[in-house]
Amino acid sequence: MKSLFRIVIYVFAGIGFVLVVGYIAVELGLTKTRGVVDTQRDYFQTQIKDDSWTETEEWTVLKEIIQKEDLVIAKVAQETGLSPRLIVTPLVVEQLRLFYSNREIFKEVFAPLKVLGNQSQFSWGVLGIKQDTARQIESNLKNPSSPWYLGKDFEHALDFKTDNPDNERFERLTDEESRYYSYLYAALFMKQIMAQWEKAGFPIADRPDIIATLYNIGFENSRPNKDPKAGGAEIEINKTTYSFGGFAQIFFDSKELMNEFPR
Repeated sequence: MKSLFRIVIYVFAGIGFVLVVGYIAVELGLTKTRGVVDTQRDYFQTQIKDDSWTETEEWTVLKEIIQKEDLVIAKVAQETGLSPRLIVTPLVVEQLRLFYSNREIFKEVFAPLKVLGNQSQFSWGVLGIKQDTARQIESNLKNPSSPWYLGKDFEHALDFKTDNPDNERFERLTDEESRYYSYLYAALFMKQIMAQWEKAGFPIADRPDIIATLYNIGFENSRPNKDPKAGGAEIEINKTTYSFGGFAQIFFDSKELMNEFPR
C-alpha cells in the first residue's frame, strides 16, 4: 500500500509539473505558432491564376452570406475611409478558414442555415478579434503618443454606453443580429496599422497582403520596414495551403464580389 501510495503521489506530482511548465510556456508565448511567410511576392502571381477555390461549396455558401453584409460594410467603409473590399478581405479569409477547419459544423450549421461563423471563446465575432486586441484598438484611439493614433476625429469611435466595458465589448463583437462593431473594430485595426507604417515612412495602403498579415499576427508583430513579407497562419483551401496574408491578396485581386465590395 505504501508503494502504491508513493506511485500515486509521483504521478500527481508529475502531472502538476507538466501543468506548471505548460502554463509558463503559454505565458511566455512559447506555444505560439509562427505560421508561414511568403518569401516572394511573385507567389501571389502564381497562386492567383488558380481560381479553383471559387468553385468550391464553401465559397459558394460564403459568397451568398457575405453579399447580405454589403450595406453595413459600406457604412463602416464610409466612417473609416477604407475601401469596402479591404474591410471584407479578412472576413473572407477568417470565414473560409473556419469553414474548412470545422467540416462537420459547416455541413450541419453554416451551409444549411447560411450564417457566418461567430466565435465567442478565445477570439470573438465573425472576424476573430481577441479581447486584448480590441482593448488596444480602443486605447490607441485616445492616445496621441501612440504610433497607431488616428487623430481627434476617431477618438470617440468606440466610446462605451455603459459602465461595464468588458461586457459591452463582448456583446458588441459577438452580436448575432448586427456585425457593425465587428467590422468597425477590424477596420480601425487596419487603419491604425496603416497609420503606424505611414508615420514610419513605409506606407502599405496598397498592400492588402501585408495589412491582412498584420491583422492576423497582431499589433505586437507590426514592425515597419522597407521590405515586408506576407504570411501569417496557414489556411488550407481546396487542398491548397496558403498563408493568411497570401490568400487575402488573392481574394482582393479577384473579381469575386467586386460589385458589392469595390476596391
